[in-house]
Amino acid sequence: MTTARVTPPRRGRPGYDLESLLAVAVKVFNERGYEATSMEDLSRRLGITKSAIYHHVSGKDELLRLAVDRALDGLSEAARETAAMEGRAIDRLEHLVRRSVHVLVERLPFVTLLLRVRGNTKVERRALARRREFDHMVSELVRQAEAEGDVRPDVDPAIASRLLFGLVNSLTEWYKPRGGLGADALAETISKIAFDGLRQPSAARGK
Repeated sequence: MTTARVTPPRRGRPGYDLESLLAVAVKVFNERGYEATSMEDLSRRLGITKSAIYHHVSGKDELLRLAVDRALDGLSEAARETAAMEGRAIDRLEHLVRRSVHVLVERLPFVTLLLRVRGNTKVERRALARRREFDHMVSELVRQAEAEGDVRPDVDPAIASRLLFGLVNSLTEWYKPRGGLGADALAETISKIAFDGLRQPSAARGK
């Protein structure tokens, strides 16, 4: 007696799973702006009906949540990894910067979208709250590094953290994955530019 193989039904149009749908949606959000993008716009770009999109998500807000969470989860992982490290704060801060560059390169469209949210929806406000937690950690690391004598005392920690990650986040405006520098080379360059300016001269020479 043979047993027939049961194939689970596919959801949505063949060729479009949630991951590929999300990738297209993020591309459209980045091109047109989230608020200016309608489900009809997404339907036309994908070449499927709106009802086919609803097989995967409840609507545009869920697509945004999934997208910004992809970026935030990467940054949160980098933050947890840094928090578990031992050693001087300046070294942990540099590690966090390097890991954040990798997250940005690996999840560039998602981070780009995250940096453009303005808090106009519940999803956006939640994303901004998670970003503030990350920013607070960076500021605390700068303060600790200053207290340990590794950061110039004339540098304000809050301003330093904003400028530091402003430098990292600027990659979303000009970095091109194809044919550009890899994540390791980018992280090395950004670290040299940033930390040679932040470190006390004696600390920089001993690095």
